[in-house]
Amino acid sequence: MAMDVVDYEIFGTDMQYVEVELDPGEAAVGEAGAMMYMQAGIEMDTVFGDGSPQEGGLFGKLLGAGKRLVTGESLFTTVFHHEGQGKARVAFAAPYPGRIIPMDLGKLGGTLICQKDSFLCAAKGVSLGIALQRKLGTGFFGGEGFIMQKLEGNGMAFVHAGGTLMEKQLAPGEVLRVDTGCVVAYTADVDFDIQFVGKLKSALFSGEGLFFATLRGPGHVWLQSLPLSRLANRIVLSAPAAGGARRGEGSLLGGLGDLLDGSDR
Repeated sequence: MAMDVVDYEIFGTDMQYVEVELDPGEAAVGEAGAMMYMQAGIEMDTVFGDGSPQEGGLFGKLLGAGKRLVTGESLFTTVFHHEGQGKARVAFAAPYPGRIIPMDLGKLGGTLICQKDSFLCAAKGVSLGIALQRKLGTGFFGGEGFIMQKLEGNGMAFVHAGGTLMEKQLAPGEVLRVDTGCVVAYTADVDFDIQFVGKLKSALFSGEGLFFATLRGPGHVWLQSLPLSRLANRIVLSAPAAGGARRGEGSLLGGLGDLLDGSDR
């Protein structure tokens, strides 16, 4: 499959965005809602599935869209194609604090497995699919690590990692045990599985969950210190409107202050 070759530049530190430069006729595909801005000459189309050419006509398009639905993503993606003269840029913004990681799929063996909410954008022609973990334990207990996205092709793709990024090359047989939500991406040669923590006391009272992911080399892995699920959970726990409790705000009035300002309802 032919890939568009795009130039790019990443801006920012904690809240980043990536600018993708398109020549006339080139295109980029972005996750729904990720676009920040685009210059004159770039046209935007919403397409069913991932925007890559599908075999089998309508059936192929339905299959491609179904893969995205299984991963929890929108049935639609947005294609940005340059129809003007000269060069033009389109920018995609990270959804929460972290790092945008440029992935050259051609240098990664043509396939990258990534967390289902980490994909941001890619050069037109990169195929977005699913990577179901085949092992029984993974299927029952994998949580965030069970259904992953599969990016295939030889072009550029951009994924987002929350918080601080860790990148590691695993040696053959080297094992890394990770919280399932902290796995951002790994190359196809990495063996992924889910393992029980081992001790009932640790499982019940550690707060770390019952299972963690095991990544066995050889291969390349990318990890994040702040998964979206962890961030969302902390926000809900701290939001009174959602049934959470306000803690540690340092007010001398405490609960009395809530009564005075009408927020304790």
